[in-house]
Amino acid sequence: MGNCLARQSDSPNSHRNSNNGSNNDHLGSSQLPIRHGTSRLLQSTSNSTLLGRSSTSAGNSRLFGPSSSNTYTTSNTNTSLLGCDISQTVNVRDEEEFPNGQILDVANLINFTFEELKAATRNFRPASVLGEGGFGTVYKGELNGGTSSGATRDGRLAVGIKRLNSHSTQGPMEWQSEVNFLGRLSHPNLVKLFGFGRENGELFLVYEFMHKGNLGNHLFGRGSNVQPLSWDTRLKIIIGAARGLDFLHSRVNRIIYRDFKPSNILLDKNYTAKLSDFGLAKAIPSDDRSHVTTRVMGSHGYAAPEYVATGHLTVKSDVYGFGIVLVEILTGKAINDILRKHLGHGQSLIGWLKSNLLRKGNMINTMDSKLEGRYPPRLALQVAQLAFKCVQTEYKFRPSMREVVETLEKVEAAQLNGRPDGG
Repeated sequence: MGNCLARQSDSPNSHRNSNNGSNNDHLGSSQLPIRHGTSRLLQSTSNSTLLGRSSTSAGNSRLFGPSSSNTYTTSNTNTSLLGCDISQTVNVRDEEEFPNGQILDVANLINFTFEELKAATRNFRPASVLGEGGFGTVYKGELNGGTSSGATRDGRLAVGIKRLNSHSTQGPMEWQSEVNFLGRLSHPNLVKLFGFGRENGELFLVYEFMHKGNLGNHLFGRGSNVQPLSWDTRLKIIIGAARGLDFLHSRVNRIIYRDFKPSNILLDKNYTAKLSDFGLAKAIPSDDRSHVTTRVMGSHGYAAPEYVATGHLTVKSDVYGFGIVLVEILTGKAINDILRKHLGHGQSLIGWLKSNLLRKGNMINTMDSKLEGRYPPRLALQVAQLAFKCVQTEYKFRPSMREVVETLEKVEAAQLNGRPDGG
């Protein structure tokens, strides 16, 4: 998780306003029991973790909520990892991708064994390591992908496999949250989860492989393997990420992502952005509650000031983090570098943005030098103004993610229509 925040809320209302019970911090009381032996595909029963219906155009999808039953069913099969299991699950996940997003009634996930994941990564060899995160080490693996669109000609499917290490800042609860959310959430801008593993005290998660890594590496990484992102690509990425957040916020039971940052925005081979790492995500019950009160967790610099101060978490907390990432995309500077190097002598982030990104004379020197001036100044200014709105200290003045998406789509349309002035 990088630089993490973690403290117990000081709010006297923390118990009264929070979801009842620690399990409610992760999709109510539903926990997925892990079954071993020949049970392979994990599917929820029709009455588990379902509440209400979608408020968007997602059809008849139901919503996360408290469960009256912890019962889950699995299809019984003794096929191996390289048999039909992965093919069936991957193909189902491909077919279930809805342009506007969907909450699936059934979670099609494979319960992988340790030996299967060991074989997929060639004994977790160092050469397979893709990166390190708060959960642990991420490896590249290969499975039999069947007819999946992501499979190679020989039927092999590249996947990303997270393996929890003993020193991880995250643990079983975050792992469970990831399984609960991504097992049933389907959207073009959310990473696909194919399965999980829990054996001999070890925890694993198996995702679709994202060829271009994460946004943070492209913005802040160095070396011959890091290629600068063009203005067009940056705009495409941030619009995709915004749509992912908007999908989460548009549920009747709003889902707060809580850890929006460049390293959690993964990129496929076409630079399509997909949100990953739902270990800290929370669902707000579909009542009149505007927030939940919880422990302050997340990454330094991206957490909204009211959340850090009070533990009150709202969808506008995600909007703040989104605004910070917008600033990073425009400047090519990590927020912690900006805070450390540029915000001295009592100057606020709001003040720095006004003096630099929002002032035409200074903007050219503040924009990422790797862009080499190849961006439409007036449209870049509009994006900077949006970032400024997102990071307002008072959360009520921040736009919704729906408004953010609409603003960015207007910028994109102006650019495609050859109107760099945004007119």
